[in-house]
Amino acid sequence: MDNLKMCTDEQLVALYVQGQDEAFDILLQRHKDRLYSYILFIVRNADMADDLFQETFVKCIVTLRNGRYTENGKFSAWLTRIAHNLIIDQFRTEKSENTISNEEVECDLFNNASLCDSSLEIKMVNEQTLKDVRRLMNNLPDNQREVVYMRYYQDLSFKEISDITGVSINTALGRMRYAILNMRRMAAEHDINLSLN
Repeated sequence: MDNLKMCTDEQLVALYVQGQDEAFDILLQRHKDRLYSYILFIVRNADMADDLFQETFVKCIVTLRNGRYTENGKFSAWLTRIAHNLIIDQFRTEKSENTISNEEVECDLFNNASLCDSSLEIKMVNEQTLKDVRRLMNNLPDNQREVVYMRYYQDLSFKEISDITGVSINTALGRMRYAILNMRRMAAEHDINLSLN
């Protein structure tokens, strides 16, 4: 089992397909926390997240066992794509999109997610700002919130986000732009300062 922990995801997939069930256990251990966090963040309901998490891995197992998995990138991105599609199926009827004007606005906080350590006071202000950002994110339309989460909390590229969500890179970029504009609007309405020190 310890030797399996040294294998790449692709090697583990190949071993599992060949009948070595322990390989899938390693894959599950490796990806369960990140995947569950992603699902829970999107659906915001623990029971639904549990169901979708289990359904994702069931679908993964069936696909692997039937030999329909084609290696075309990262296993984790493929797994997230399965979860994303299941979430979309779950919420298909509740789809709502907020629109705002296309005015050009320069990005500040949202284009630089890295923070530097400095004094305790500055660190506390920055932590409060990020909490405010997280609260604002929760009020975004689902597809905008998902892109922001994937970009800043999962550190995915727009190409990876595009692959997972099944939209073009331009659509992913557009959703990010509208999310930033919506969050700025909400921050202004609630007098929340989003500048980092």
